Amino acid sequence: MAKKLKKGILITFDGPEGSGKSTHSSRIKDELLSQGYDVVYTREPGGTLLGKKIRNILLEKDEILFGKTAELFLFEADRAQHVEEIIVPALAAKKIVICDRFSAATFAYQGYASGTEIKTILDMDYLATTGIVPDLTILLDVDVKTGLERAKGQFSPDRMEKKPREFHEKVRQGYFTIAEEHPGRIKLIEACQDINRTYELVKKEVYDFLQ
Repeated sequence: MAKKLKKGILITFDGPEGSGKSTHSSRIKDELLSQGYDVVYTREPGGTLLGKKIRNILLEKDEILFGKTAELFLFEADRAQHVEEIIVPALAAKKIVICDRFSAATFAYQGYASGTEIKTILDMDYLATTGIVPDLTILLDVDVKTGLERAKGQFSPDRMEKKPREFHEKVRQGYFTIAEEHPGRIKLIEACQDINRTYELVKKEVYDFLQ
Protein backbone atom coordinates (compact mmCIF):
# COMPACT_ATOMS: atom_id res chain seq x y z
CA MET A 1 0.00 0.00 0.00
CA ALA A 2 1.41 3.36 -1.05
CA LYS A 3 2.31 5.79 1.71
CA LYS A 4 0.28 8.98 1.56
CA LEU A 5 2.00 12.36 1.76
CA LYS A 6 0.36 15.65 2.68
CA LYS A 7 2.08 17.33 -0.25
CA GLY A 8 4.36 16.53 -3.13
CA ILE A 9 8.10 16.61 -2.45
CA LEU A 10 10.91 17.53 -4.83
CA ILE A 11 14.31 16.01 -4.01
CA THR A 12 17.16 16.89 -6.35
CA PHE A 13 20.67 15.50 -6.67
CA ASP A 14 23.56 17.60 -7.90
CA GLY A 15 27.32 17.74 -7.95
CA PRO A 16 30.41 17.87 -10.16
CA GLU A 17 31.15 15.28 -12.82
CA GLY A 18 31.71 11.81 -11.38
CA SER A 19 30.22 12.62 -7.99
CA GLY A 20 27.80 9.70 -8.15
CA LYS A 21 24.57 11.69 -8.26
CA SER A 22 22.97 9.42 -10.87
CA THR A 23 23.96 6.28 -8.97
CA HIS A 24 22.72 7.49 -5.59
CA SER A 25 19.56 9.18 -6.87
CA SER A 26 18.55 5.95 -8.62
CA ARG A 27 19.39 3.91 -5.55
CA ILE A 28 17.31 6.04 -3.18
CA LYS A 29 14.47 5.92 -5.70
CA ASP A 30 14.48 2.12 -5.48
CA GLU A 31 14.69 2.33 -1.68
CA LEU A 32 11.69 4.65 -1.39
CA LEU A 33 9.62 2.57 -3.81
CA SER A 34 10.35 -0.52 -1.73
CA GLN A 35 9.07 1.34 1.34
CA GLY A 36 5.75 2.13 -0.33
CA TYR A 37 6.34 5.70 -1.44
CA ASP A 38 4.97 6.90 -4.77
CA VAL A 39 8.07 8.11 -6.60
CA VAL A 40 8.71 9.75 -9.96
CA TYR A 41 12.33 9.57 -11.11
CA THR A 42 13.58 11.98 -13.74
CA ARG A 43 16.63 13.95 -14.87
CA GLU A 44 17.89 17.14 -16.48
CA PRO A 45 18.51 17.68 -19.24
CA GLY A 46 16.42 15.02 -20.93
CA GLY A 47 13.44 14.27 -18.71
CA THR A 48 10.93 14.82 -21.51
CA LEU A 49 10.81 14.04 -25.22
CA LEU A 50 11.74 17.63 -26.00
CA GLY A 51 14.39 17.47 -23.30
CA LYS A 52 16.03 14.44 -24.91
CA LYS A 53 16.44 16.41 -28.14
CA ILE A 54 17.90 19.36 -26.22
CA ARG A 55 20.23 17.04 -24.26
CA ASN A 56 21.55 15.61 -27.50
CA ILE A 57 22.34 19.11 -28.76
CA LEU A 58 23.88 20.26 -25.48
CA LEU A 59 26.02 17.26 -24.64
CA GLU A 60 26.52 15.05 -27.69
CA LYS A 61 26.67 17.22 -30.80
CA ASP A 62 30.22 18.60 -30.86
CA GLU A 63 29.73 19.98 -34.36
CA ILE A 64 26.99 22.36 -33.15
CA LEU A 65 28.59 25.52 -31.78
CA PHE A 66 26.77 27.94 -29.46
CA GLY A 67 27.67 30.73 -27.06
CA LYS A 68 27.07 30.80 -23.31
CA THR A 69 23.77 32.70 -23.63
CA ALA A 70 22.36 30.20 -26.11
CA GLU A 71 23.56 27.39 -23.84
CA LEU A 72 21.70 28.92 -20.90
CA PHE A 73 18.53 29.28 -22.98
CA LEU A 74 18.71 25.61 -23.99
CA PHE A 75 19.11 24.39 -20.41
CA GLU A 76 16.25 26.60 -19.24
CA ALA A 77 14.03 25.52 -22.15
CA ASP A 78 14.60 21.93 -21.10
CA ARG A 79 13.72 22.86 -17.50
CA ALA A 80 10.59 24.78 -18.45
CA GLN A 81 9.17 21.80 -20.34
CA HIS A 82 10.33 19.41 -17.62
CA VAL A 83 8.62 21.39 -14.85
CA GLU A 84 5.37 21.75 -16.77
CA GLU A 85 5.18 18.20 -18.11
CA ILE A 86 6.69 16.08 -15.32
CA ILE A 87 7.35 17.88 -12.05
CA VAL A 88 4.23 19.99 -11.50
CA PRO A 89 1.76 17.13 -12.20
CA ALA A 90 3.71 14.75 -9.94
CA LEU A 91 3.83 17.25 -7.08
CA ALA A 92 0.13 17.97 -7.51
CA ALA A 93 -0.50 14.23 -7.18
CA LYS A 94 1.44 14.29 -3.85
CA LYS A 95 4.29 12.16 -5.14
CA ILE A 96 7.99 12.29 -4.37
CA VAL A 97 9.93 13.57 -7.38
CA ILE A 98 13.62 12.63 -7.47
CA CYS A 99 15.52 14.58 -10.10
CA ASP A 100 19.09 14.00 -11.27
CA ARG A 101 20.26 17.65 -11.60
CA PHE A 102 18.12 20.76 -11.37
CA SER A 103 18.61 24.51 -11.01
CA ALA A 104 21.77 24.31 -8.88
CA ALA A 105 23.60 22.83 -11.86
CA THR A 106 22.78 25.84 -14.02
CA PHE A 107 24.12 28.27 -11.41
CA ALA A 108 27.31 26.20 -10.99
CA TYR A 109 28.03 25.43 -14.65
CA GLN A 110 26.56 28.33 -16.62
CA GLY A 111 27.00 30.88 -13.84
CA TYR A 112 30.08 30.40 -11.68
CA ALA A 113 32.07 28.41 -14.27
CA SER A 114 30.98 29.96 -17.57
CA GLY A 115 30.59 33.53 -16.36
CA THR A 116 26.93 34.32 -16.99
CA GLU A 117 25.67 36.84 -14.42
CA ILE A 118 23.88 35.15 -11.52
CA LYS A 119 21.06 37.73 -11.66
CA THR A 120 20.42 36.76 -15.29
CA ILE A 121 20.20 33.10 -14.36
CA LEU A 122 17.92 33.89 -11.41
CA ASP A 123 15.49 35.65 -13.72
CA MET A 124 15.61 32.95 -16.39
CA ASP A 125 15.34 30.12 -13.91
CA TYR A 126 12.37 31.66 -12.10
CA LEU A 127 10.55 31.87 -15.42
CA ALA A 128 11.41 28.25 -16.28
CA THR A 129 10.52 26.79 -12.88
CA THR A 130 7.52 29.06 -12.15
CA GLY A 131 9.21 29.61 -8.79
CA ILE A 132 9.43 25.95 -7.79
CA VAL A 133 12.36 25.28 -5.43
CA PRO A 134 13.50 21.79 -4.35
CA ASP A 135 12.47 20.76 -0.85
CA LEU A 136 15.81 18.99 -0.45
CA THR A 137 18.98 18.98 -2.54
CA ILE A 138 21.63 16.31 -2.02
CA LEU A 139 24.90 17.87 -3.17
CA LEU A 140 27.57 15.22 -3.66
CA ASP A 141 31.12 16.53 -3.70
CA VAL A 142 34.25 14.95 -5.17
CA ASP A 143 37.62 16.44 -6.09
CA VAL A 144 37.91 17.28 -9.77
CA LYS A 145 40.67 14.81 -10.64
CA THR A 146 38.83 11.84 -9.10
CA GLY A 147 35.48 12.90 -10.50
CA LEU A 148 36.67 13.29 -14.08
CA GLU A 149 38.51 9.97 -13.94
CA ARG A 150 35.31 8.29 -12.77
CA ALA A 151 33.13 10.01 -15.38
CA LYS A 152 35.43 9.40 -18.33
CA GLY A 153 36.03 5.81 -17.27
CA GLN A 154 32.34 4.90 -17.56
CA PHE A 155 31.31 6.25 -20.97
CA SER A 156 32.68 8.37 -23.80
CA PRO A 157 33.05 11.90 -22.37
CA ASP A 158 30.30 14.37 -23.22
CA ARG A 159 30.72 18.06 -24.04
CA MET A 160 30.82 19.12 -20.38
CA GLU A 161 33.28 16.43 -19.35
CA LYS A 162 35.63 17.53 -22.14
CA LYS A 163 35.96 21.04 -20.74
CA PRO A 164 39.32 21.96 -19.13
CA ARG A 165 40.07 21.18 -15.52
CA GLU A 166 39.96 24.88 -14.61
CA PHE A 167 36.31 24.96 -15.68
CA HIS A 168 35.46 22.00 -13.45
CA GLU A 169 37.29 23.57 -10.50
CA LYS A 170 35.06 26.63 -10.91
CA VAL A 171 31.99 24.38 -11.05
CA ARG A 172 32.99 22.75 -7.77
CA GLN A 173 33.65 26.08 -6.05
CA GLY A 174 30.33 27.33 -7.40
CA TYR A 175 28.54 24.43 -5.74
CA PHE A 176 30.25 25.27 -2.44
CA THR A 177 28.98 28.84 -2.74
CA ILE A 178 25.44 27.66 -3.47
CA ALA A 179 25.51 25.27 -0.51
CA GLU A 180 26.67 28.04 1.83
CA GLU A 181 23.80 30.24 0.68
CA HIS A 182 21.15 27.55 1.34
CA PRO A 183 22.38 25.49 4.31
CA GLY A 184 18.93 24.33 5.38
CA ARG A 185 17.88 22.94 2.01
CA ILE A 186 21.17 21.80 0.48
CA LYS A 187 22.98 18.93 2.20
CA LEU A 188 26.64 18.58 1.22
CA ILE A 189 27.98 15.02 1.27
CA GLU A 190 31.56 14.00 0.51
CA ALA A 191 31.38 11.34 -2.19
CA CYS A 192 35.00 10.26 -2.54
CA GLN A 193 34.73 7.56 0.10
CA ASP A 194 33.26 4.06 -0.04
CA ILE A 195 30.16 4.06 -2.27
CA ASN A 196 28.02 2.20 0.27
CA ARG A 197 29.05 4.58 3.05
CA THR A 198 28.17 7.52 0.83
CA TYR A 199 24.77 6.00 0.13
CA GLU A 200 24.11 5.55 3.86
CA LEU A 201 24.73 9.29 4.31
CA VAL A 202 22.38 10.04 1.40
CA LYS A 203 19.70 7.77 2.83
CA LYS A 204 19.98 9.38 6.27
CA GLU A 205 19.47 12.88 4.86
CA VAL A 206 16.45 11.77 2.81
CA TYR A 207 14.76 9.90 5.65
CA ASP A 208 15.52 12.64 8.16
CA PHE A 209 13.76 15.05 5.83
CA LEU A 210 10.75 12.77 5.22
CA GLN A 211 10.28 12.18 8.93
